[in-house]
Amino acid sequence: MSHVTISIYGAEVKCASCVNLPTSLETKEWLEAALGRKYPDVALQFRYVDIEQDEVAEDDQPFVEAIQNEEYFYPLIVIDDEVVAEGNPKLKVICEKIEELIK
Repeated sequence: MSHVTISIYGAEVKCASCVNLPTSLETKEWLEAALGRKYPDVALQFRYVDIEQDEVAEDDQPFVEAIQNEEYFYPLIVIDDEVVAEGNPKLKVICEKIEELIK
C-alpha cells in the first residue's frame, strides 16, 4: 500500500478571484471524499493548513509565504511537497499526480 500526503493551504475567507468557488476547507472535504472513493487501497493523508494562523509548521512556511506574496492562489494543493493545483483545482490533474506516485 502506498502513502500519499495531500496538503491543502487556504483561509476561511475566499480569495478575491474565488468568489463563486468553494472555500479552501470545502475543497479539502471534497478532495477527501472524491479521492477516498477513487483510491480506497491507497493511504491518503489529508492536511489543511490555514495560512492566516500565527503558528505554521516550518515545512509549510514556504507555501504559506508564497500565497501571501501572491505567487499562488488558494486553495493551494500540494502533494508530497510538490504544487499540483491552485485556485480552482482540477480533479484530473490531482489524480494524475497520485497515479504517478503509486506506480
